[in-house]
Amino acid sequence: MDEMEEELKCPVCGSFFREPIILPCTHNLCLACARNILVQTPDAESPQSSRASGSGVSDYDYLDLDKMSLYSEADSGYGSYGGFVSAPTTPCQKSPNGVRVFPPTVPQPPAPQQHHLLQLQPGSQPPIPRNSCLTCPQCHRSLVLDERGLRGFARNRVLEGVVDRYQQGRAAALKCQLCEKSPKEATVMCEQCDVFYCDACRLRCHPPRGPLAKHRLVPPAQGCISRRASPRKTSTCTEHELENMSMYCVQCKMPVCYQCLEEGKHGTHEVKALGAMWKLHKGQLSQALTGLSDRASEAKEFLVQLKNMVQHIQENGVEFEACLVAQCDALIDALNRRKAQLLSRVNKEHEHKLKVVRDQISHCTVKLRQTTGLMEYCLEVIKENDPSGFLQISDALIRRVHVTEGQWGKGTLTPRMSSDFDLTLDSGPLLSTIHQLDFVQMKVPAPPMLQLEECCTQNNSATLSWKQPPLSTIAVEGYILELDDGNGGQFREVYVGNETICTVDGLHYHSTYKSRVKAFNASGLGQYSKTLLLQTSESTSSYGTPRPLQSLLEPSRTFFAWFTFDPASAHPDILFSNDNLTVTCNSYDDRVVLGGSAFSRGVHYWEMTVDRYDNHPDPAFGVARGDVLKDVMLGKDDKAWAMYVDNNRSWFMHNNSHTNRTDGGIAKGATIGVLLDFTCGLLIFLINDEQQGPVAFEGLEGPYYPAISLNRNVQVTLHTGLPIPDFYTPGEADPNGSEC
Repeated sequence: MDEMEEELKCPVCGSFFREPIILPCTHNLCLACARNILVQTPDAESPQSSRASGSGVSDYDYLDLDKMSLYSEADSGYGSYGGFVSAPTTPCQKSPNGVRVFPPTVPQPPAPQQHHLLQLQPGSQPPIPRNSCLTCPQCHRSLVLDERGLRGFARNRVLEGVVDRYQQGRAAALKCQLCEKSPKEATVMCEQCDVFYCDACRLRCHPPRGPLAKHRLVPPAQGCISRRASPRKTSTCTEHELENMSMYCVQCKMPVCYQCLEEGKHGTHEVKALGAMWKLHKGQLSQALTGLSDRASEAKEFLVQLKNMVQHIQENGVEFEACLVAQCDALIDALNRRKAQLLSRVNKEHEHKLKVVRDQISHCTVKLRQTTGLMEYCLEVIKENDPSGFLQISDALIRRVHVTEGQWGKGTLTPRMSSDFDLTLDSGPLLSTIHQLDFVQMKVPAPPMLQLEECCTQNNSATLSWKQPPLSTIAVEGYILELDDGNGGQFREVYVGNETICTVDGLHYHSTYKSRVKAFNASGLGQYSKTLLLQTSESTSSYGTPRPLQSLLEPSRTFFAWFTFDPASAHPDILFSNDNLTVTCNSYDDRVVLGGSAFSRGVHYWEMTVDRYDNHPDPAFGVARGDVLKDVMLGKDDKAWAMYVDNNRSWFMHNNSHTNRTDGGIAKGATIGVLLDFTCGLLIFLINDEQQGPVAFEGLEGPYYPAISLNRNVQVTLHTGLPIPDFYTPGEADPNGSEC
């Protein structure tokens, strides 16, 4: 009810409507507010001449862009007004509801001879000036009033009644009528007894048994509205105030009285009884509300989805920030480790230089001491005055001096090591890489979706088309299309490129090929799409006639298909084992898993055995489209056709419609069979090799995937490549022998 409040407020004053009137544009205004926003046009110019003159611009010129003609054969006295030349220059204001409101002009003083006509009676409203104009504050359409003024607008009694009931519903809390001393607040009202009860008095005076059990108890506010609802009032004609509206003019779409018909204004129009049209329009409004209610429900679900997205974005943001910090920290750690390695090399170079220089210093010091000693000794020998003694040792000393001088030859007095470090750190490429460090696409592409409606075969050629999922934002560089050898062999690549459609020629006739496609980008290869079966022609007689997927297999052909459950498309809660042939679930809610192959034509049969069955759950078995909902029971939407079964009975379900309840359930060790016959377009279910109920569904046209929904209380194992049961003959609509 609170959401309705804005519908009950005047766009001018922002308060609840008081004496609302209906404008020809179907919007509503308070009578007092309509009087306050009237604008008087010049007496000298008619609206048409004002438009033609074009000598001026005002706040109302934009109304030419959106005006409504109100003249018709049943002219109600209102007309369209295109623009104002002498309109007031006071700028537009805004009401509390935010719509544009045009202020009234100051009326011109009346002429002396008309002054006596404008004398007001005590308590009466001032008369409407001539050529008054009213502009709707919501759609900005202008209306010229006739001599009746605002009385020419119909009173919206329905809106007035809704406002009255809404305000009554918001009144103070209602009290119990049966409390003897201090009445307590009422909690319910009995519509039959017309009494308000508190909880204690309801249990004491209105027990939920016996004859009172059939009485309808409603909330107090609803009961108050029902009690105070006044009987329907009969509206009077706006042109003939003494006449009640009893007919409805279909052409003018308005209620009229008998006098309107007699005067001829609506005499030639088609009219119908007011009550009949009232019921008809109520039904039309109810039907329209049904569609609007569906849209509102979808909007609520969409809002829930958006709110969940906000939560996911916040969680992913925190996770991504943590990942980014970890990656940057890893880079810093790697840089620190490299820094330590480089510093170690510098220290080694430093120690090597010091060792070489120190060794050279030690060597030169020893040699210099020896040279200095020799020099001092030779000087002392020269001082001797004994010629014969000097000559005995002079030759040897001269040779020693020359040898010692030679030892200080070239290179001896040159440093063996430079004091400069020859290492230069090449940090330029690393700095450039750091500056170019940015986010890149690190995820592989999502599995492509095969566009089955565009896939077809022609003779020994097959054309396949695919696309990326609608919500996928991951960049794709190309695709890889693979086909097997038509005999159940290994897949081989037949196309690599960035196109999304490919025709493969040179296939074997009368063969069934499996096809799949995957996308790739710089991060790697994505997962495969669903596997699609393609049947080539039996001979060249059908040359030139493309065969879509809906006619890939011949009418009487039975195809023994081997497949497993598909982890890529399954709900995340599904658990796989036994090479994807056995599935269960880790959730108490039903989750859907599909088979890995889609079927389009032929007769197919597969079985599932129940390995575990606890607490009597109701798993569902059947077929589904690729975009079936994965988080609800199979058959809840219009993408699946299923049978769900418990320990006692089973039902068929499609689009949440339950049919054909059949006795007989399942237990641990039970076998459920699914028979899909595209030649007749039907689906049959079996339990323990006996048909369960009648033909479940008819008129089926592929492609469909085998499907199952289950929770954590069930575990099943899939068996494929099975022959058709003996009781069934392909090409017959049912086992009793009736033709397709």
